Amino acid sequence: MAGESRKWMILVATIWIQAFTGTNFDFSAYSSELKTVLGVSQVQLNYLATASDLGKLFGWSSGLALMYMPLWVVMFMSAFVGFFAYGLQWLVIRSIITLPYFLVFLLCLLAGCSICWFNTVCFVLCTQNFPANRPLAISLTVSFNGVSAALYALAADAINPSSDSLYLLLNAVIPLLTSIVALPPILRQPSLDPLPPDAVRRDSLIFLILNFLAVLTGVYLLLISSISSNATTARLLFSGAIFLLVLPICIPGVVYAKNWFWRTVNSSFRLDGSGFILVDADDLELHKELITRSGSGYGKGISDIIKSNGSTHEIVQYNSEERECCCEKLMGKDQLVMLGEEHRARMLVRRLDFWLYYIAYFCGGTIGLVYSNNLGQIAQSLGNSSNTSALITIYSAFSYFGRLLSAAPDYMLAFFLLAASGGTGSVLNASTALVGLSSGFIFAAAVSITSELFGPNSVGVNHNILITNIPIGSLVYGMLAAIIYDANIGSSLRMVTDTTVCMGTRCYFLTFVLWGSLSVIGLVCSVLLFLRTRHAYDRFEQNRISSQLY
Repeated sequence: MAGESRKWMILVATIWIQAFTGTNFDFSAYSSELKTVLGVSQVQLNYLATASDLGKLFGWSSGLALMYMPLWVVMFMSAFVGFFAYGLQWLVIRSIITLPYFLVFLLCLLAGCSICWFNTVCFVLCTQNFPANRPLAISLTVSFNGVSAALYALAADAINPSSDSLYLLLNAVIPLLTSIVALPPILRQPSLDPLPPDAVRRDSLIFLILNFLAVLTGVYLLLISSISSNATTARLLFSGAIFLLVLPICIPGVVYAKNWFWRTVNSSFRLDGSGFILVDADDLELHKELITRSGSGYGKGISDIIKSNGSTHEIVQYNSEERECCCEKLMGKDQLVMLGEEHRARMLVRRLDFWLYYIAYFCGGTIGLVYSNNLGQIAQSLGNSSNTSALITIYSAFSYFGRLLSAAPDYMLAFFLLAASGGTGSVLNASTALVGLSSGFIFAAAVSITSELFGPNSVGVNHNILITNIPIGSLVYGMLAAIIYDANIGSSLRMVTDTTVCMGTRCYFLTFVLWGSLSVIGLVCSVLLFLRTRHAYDRFEQNRISSQLY
């Protein structure tokens, strides 16, 4: 029972790590001041945002480090790299030291790399301590990464609302302090025995409670984003957010009481799966075993017959000869025949399904990330600079909900709405919420989808290949926005502390139209991927049901 208690303490520590290490989401809070101090153009500022995302290209290095060093060492390496990278940027923005642009670019790159290392630490902790409920643990903890920007905005307002440079100091210090707080439970990881099925279901109930607390945290952060407060009120609001993050620490007590609760209150309760995860890990392994045993070849139009209690259950497989549409040749070419089949990198990049998935992510979640990087300039160009902190909180809170809830609105509506409305305050807030909700869902669902389509054992390598689209998209989309922004400076010029700033709706109008159009491409690729993989999910579900009857 003590081991059970310690594993929940580790989960809480993982939640804290994720909640305070999404430091790349608050770039827009200090980007305008950084641009002024460095005396760079919008295009050069975009390169700095790209550098932070470029750190994801080196995410594989954290897995390599874990092969030779303890997990807690890797965590502190991440913390100290972030402390060094963000700390030097803070000294630059405060004009305490002067660094050339290229070195600031490298610091942004290091900061982005540290975030990937923290994520790897959290994934390993969830996998080691919750093997039976790994999808629930990962989806819950990843969700809290979406509230980082809102928490940092609250912390900055509580200390000094007028200082944008304070964000960089907080980015440097808070992850290091969080690592120190999370160290004791990580050092005392229990050696857990495999859980029986009833214990797995009871753990799922605890995850349900944690998700309820997570929703409560998101609602709280969303509601306080509309409150105009002074430093004293901000401190109270920030204290409330910290309380909600500390509240899950009572879960070890719930663990001790769960047997009584199960017997007296919830004996019939059952919770299977997760809002993010379409496929349970154990069912996936059984599905792969059934497919392997059939040995009948895939896509040949046969039927597997399973007899149970005198009944015959037929699993109908898709036959390419029965397809009628002319485009079915493309849809049927090299389709996935089953879920969970392991794909090595060389096999992965030859699959059409992977590239549809890659483009859908590239034209979806990546655009949302670039939008968040440009929030500072978007608000400034529309004369809403004072509203930047609230916009960051709105984006962060809805990104959090998007990660937590299995529903995603359409990107196209948000960007076309921004372009058509001229960016009025209410529309800007609503559109930011839509973009945050959509991108948050994509970020959280991506790990699970990669595992289901291309194999759970290869997910570490394959997901790192997938997210290479983030730095590419950050560069392309950010460059597109920066070029359009600089091109419109001449027609709406304004000097702000010796820096030229574009003012008016024209600064981002064409950018929003182009981003919305690109989102259409992402939607089309998502639909094609759904049609191409539908039969694999259908077959999995049929095998799962049949195995229960067998």
